[in-house]
Amino acid sequence: MSEAPEKKPIDDWNGQRIELGQTRDVKLAVSESYSGMTVQIPLQIRRGPRDGPTVFVTAALHGDEINGTGAVRNLIQDPGLILARGNLILVPVLNILSFDRHARYLPDRRDLNRCFPGSARGSLASRMARTIFDEIVLRCDYGIDLHTAAIRRTNYPTVRGDMSDDGVRRLAEAFGCEIIMNARGPQGALRREACAAGCPTIIMEGGEVWKVEPAIVAAAVRGVTNVLRRLGMLDGQPDPPRFTTVIERTKWIRAERGGFLRFHVKPGDIVETAQPLATNTDLLGHEQNVLQAPFDSIVLGMTTLPAVCPGEPVCHLGKLPQGMNGSQILQFRDQRADGEDGIAENFSSRLLVVDPAQPD
Repeated sequence: MSEAPEKKPIDDWNGQRIELGQTRDVKLAVSESYSGMTVQIPLQIRRGPRDGPTVFVTAALHGDEINGTGAVRNLIQDPGLILARGNLILVPVLNILSFDRHARYLPDRRDLNRCFPGSARGSLASRMARTIFDEIVLRCDYGIDLHTAAIRRTNYPTVRGDMSDDGVRRLAEAFGCEIIMNARGPQGALRREACAAGCPTIIMEGGEVWKVEPAIVAAAVRGVTNVLRRLGMLDGQPDPPRFTTVIERTKWIRAERGGFLRFHVKPGDIVETAQPLATNTDLLGHEQNVLQAPFDSIVLGMTTLPAVCPGEPVCHLGKLPQGMNGSQILQFRDQRADGEDGIAENFSSRLLVVDPAQPD
């Protein structure tokens, strides 16, 4: 195993000094436009009055995933976010070229989140990844990267990370989502390569593209604040959920027929084995087949588009671990009206969910 690269100093940004106790807005040049203009990422550096960990919080690594942008902006504008120690790098939009096009991918059609740590002599995406990695990740001890579902899908708020990494486990448990998905992430993903470089990093997934959803933003802000408190960077105690469960196995339930779906569940719902998830009908409403849960699980995400072709993903399930049953989760949610229960109910307004026994 190769040694982790040496950390870069936090107090020097291209000759601009940032002393203990100071906050500075800086711009990081990552590329050039077709017209030759410099493309810059705006970010904010906050330093506490005492030394401590350095944490990055990034959003819009995919340029259309802007729930995290709303969360980072809330953190930047919060007058109560006063560091007791350590350093914070806040990046509302990491992939500025895609953000400007309301797109997931870069103009060269590459996914920036498959190009880390990048190369100074590679493609546009690879060069941007290299700069971001060198100038942000290699200054930090920990990282939090905020995401949403892909286009035409929505996700229940979850934390994802490699739980075999002690630093990642510490962050994931501190963040305070009900659900943690144990996964390293794909090759070239920011979180995976950051961990390999000695910067334990987690991601939060929640909500949809092209939206800033209040409940998702609130969950992200609470999670980041929890992490900073757990690391001793902010005063106060973390605000944990009533329960947390680690999901080891997930499965996408896919359409068997082309048709129009009637959804019976929403993200965050607890489902039992063989419970109906969606009924596939033809355009006149005649039933074609019913998709069912293969195991006791929580609905992690769903399509938001009811028109499907065979093989298209409909419902993303996380298998409940042995010893955890759905009734326990529902009881915990009932005990906390301002927690994930409110988020789960929020999805009802975005998906038409009907009882499977109810006729069209």
